[in-house]
Amino acid sequence: MTEAPSETGFDTDLYKRFPTQGERPEGEKDELEKIWCGPKGWEWITVINNNYVGVYYIGAAMLFFVLAGILSLLMRTQLALPLNGFLEQETYNQLFTMHGTIMMFLFAVPAVEALGVLLLPQMLGARDLPFPRLSAYAFWAYLIGGLAFFCSIFFGLAPNGGWFMYPPLTSMTYSPGINADFWLLGIGFIEISAIAGAIEIIVGVLKNRAPGMTLDKMPIFAWGMLIFACMIIIAFPSVILATTLMELERAFGWPFFDALKGGDPMLWQHLFWFFGHPEVYIIFLPAAAAMSTMVAAVARTPLVGYRLVVLAMIATGFISFGVWSHHMFTTGMPSISIGFFSSASMAVSLPAGIQVFAWIATIAAGRMQFSTPGLFVLGSLTVFVMGGLTGVMVAMVPFDWQAHDSYFIVAHLHYVLIGGMVFPFFAALYFWTPMSSRRPLNERLGKWVFWLMFAGIHVTFLPMHLTGLMGMPRRVYTYLPDRGWEIPNMISTVGAFLFAAGVLIWIVDMIRNFRPFGPRDAGNVFESGGLEWLPTGLYSTRSIPIVTTRYPLWEQPDLARDVEAGRYFLPDAPTGDRETLVTSPLTAEPQYLQRMPRPSGWHVWAAVFTAAFFLLLVIQAYWVSAICGGLAIYCIFQWCWFLDRPRVQPEVDIGAGIRVPTYMSGPRSHGWWAMVITLVVAGMILVMTAFSYVFLWSRNPLAWVAPPSTGLITTATLYVFAIIGVRASNAALALDRPRSPVIATGLMLASLALIAGGWAIDLAGWMATDLRPQVSGQGATVFFFLSWQGFFVFTSAIMGLYALLRWISGHVEAGRPSTFQLIGLFLGYTATQGLISILLTRLFPGG
Repeated sequence: MTEAPSETGFDTDLYKRFPTQGERPEGEKDELEKIWCGPKGWEWITVINNNYVGVYYIGAAMLFFVLAGILSLLMRTQLALPLNGFLEQETYNQLFTMHGTIMMFLFAVPAVEALGVLLLPQMLGARDLPFPRLSAYAFWAYLIGGLAFFCSIFFGLAPNGGWFMYPPLTSMTYSPGINADFWLLGIGFIEISAIAGAIEIIVGVLKNRAPGMTLDKMPIFAWGMLIFACMIIIAFPSVILATTLMELERAFGWPFFDALKGGDPMLWQHLFWFFGHPEVYIIFLPAAAAMSTMVAAVARTPLVGYRLVVLAMIATGFISFGVWSHHMFTTGMPSISIGFFSSASMAVSLPAGIQVFAWIATIAAGRMQFSTPGLFVLGSLTVFVMGGLTGVMVAMVPFDWQAHDSYFIVAHLHYVLIGGMVFPFFAALYFWTPMSSRRPLNERLGKWVFWLMFAGIHVTFLPMHLTGLMGMPRRVYTYLPDRGWEIPNMISTVGAFLFAAGVLIWIVDMIRNFRPFGPRDAGNVFESGGLEWLPTGLYSTRSIPIVTTRYPLWEQPDLARDVEAGRYFLPDAPTGDRETLVTSPLTAEPQYLQRMPRPSGWHVWAAVFTAAFFLLLVIQAYWVSAICGGLAIYCIFQWCWFLDRPRVQPEVDIGAGIRVPTYMSGPRSHGWWAMVITLVVAGMILVMTAFSYVFLWSRNPLAWVAPPSTGLITTATLYVFAIIGVRASNAALALDRPRSPVIATGLMLASLALIAGGWAIDLAGWMATDLRPQVSGQGATVFFFLSWQGFFVFTSAIMGLYALLRWISGHVEAGRPSTFQLIGLFLGYTATQGLISILLTRLFPGG
């Protein structure tokens, strides 16, 4: 193995002790199987193992894919003939809104996130992802919220303003019912679930890789999931903010988007598309990474241009945040802005092209196997390139002005999404099913599935380019005869049912052959070279291997045998609990042993009550909603109470006499990383709120009033002292002295009091003015800053109560500061956020 400079002080020469020789003690493997045992009875619901949760997650995503597909068939039936009366206009509006929303929010993103939950631990050589209960919570929140959202269509309460929900169409004036509220609160809640999954993926990829798996040896799929999750952290806060602002306008009359009161509907488009266009690449990048993995396997050769492909994915993620106004060329933006976004829209195709050429080169360099995954890989390549070509066309402003909001855009969108995500996902289903099922899916049926879907997409969407150029607008429920649209629409409808026939055969194939959760799986049917094809149990691999190449099963000949014999890291359970190895982010050197949680029902109940809280808000049952919110907090308390468990032996042997700690705090700990990423999400919401504030001011600066000057210095001082107090609290607990817990708890509570005092003074200063949130855009944004900070003060108070209760019950130990460090990070951010908010709202605009 080539040694790298040590990040952690770990002696990489110790790697040379592996693989160890000799047999492992009798019964050691049985003990592992007992500790990582499968669920029984109700444990099937409370299970947290990624092998189960990942399958559940993918199953739910495919359920929503099928449901959205059924809605699309109803829409295509309505559009097959001019002046058709199959659907009423209002019903059609609800169907196309639900179709787009479900495909984008309930299928595309959750499906690739689910694939990551299922595959990443095995690919990375870990026992599980670092926060298995968080993954399970994200799944149950997604499933419950998604099903409740879909069921709104049966009561005539489904949203009807399009999956983009543009105001003023979705304002109370034009959408007075609660249809839009289901979308706003439901989607905001579901996106929180997606962010929870993204946090899990980022920490897992960076901190739970097999020893020796440096970033340069990391599986290309892991790279794709890492970039995907980072993009979620940056992009999704924008749509959470947008939905929150819209709901505040609808429920309380705060005019963020009402032009008559100083708001602006264009603000919604900026916030929504800052999320909405990067989401296309959020969906595409992990699917492309799966493609890169499968291309190498079906061509029987390593991926050509591994480093270039990684750089291309990073570049795609970066450039995609500069193209959100690609959807706003017809809104009257300044010419310089249009030129910039047009250039970025064309430039983003360049790194995508690098990946396409890498796939073509890999296929040319190897021996292509025309299995079902291989066919879907080739079909994805063809369809995505066709969609990309029309994407470059609509990136050119003069053409976009002509094609905007026509069926040409519908065709382009579906070619990109089906070629860039749906086909790769079906390829992945056929490719990785043998990893989780006792039987692989049927090859003969799989080829029928491919050819029906491949033909169906072209028959459906190729004619839409023509109908769009002939002037047919999108989002219409019928059209007049004798415009030349009848034949293309009938062909598109036939194609949709052809595509659906392929999906139906896939469902039949799954029913016949998918047999998960058995004692063994079908194995490495397609002879791939990744770690996910090592012999596994519910504990993942028998021992965690050392990785020296990108394709370990191809280039480390005895790896599978030695891993199964327990000749690498962690062949037993030294603490008697579920465990995994935590490694350094860059060079994957062992840092410490993480003790994993056991299954419990608290995360499931937390998801149920969280979903109930949001759904009851929709029907304005505020008191019952508040009770459910309180119960969700109680469940999270119970969930977290024993995470920082009592001491075990300070160090344990993880194989070949190598010893690592069983506890870690500070920047090396996985909890610290998760909290920092969570605060990045909060910081993005703060940044987008500041953008909204300045944007609304720029639209009508003369109408804004001067902010109050009283209390500014006092509030800023309180926030600064709170930050100092938090740092002192953590320092006190880290000293490992008898009175450290008392001092640390006292300083933490004092910091919380300073934060609450600063917020109260700032609120009182604004309440003393004539500015009110219902009166103007300035008032709405200022009081949103105050409300957002108030939410963080409330959350900080809950954390302070948690810290106090842990101290009272004797769970605060000197020298074990991890819990207090995480609370301190949150309190420090809350104080910093309050300081930024008051400086912006009090000093800009000046008097």
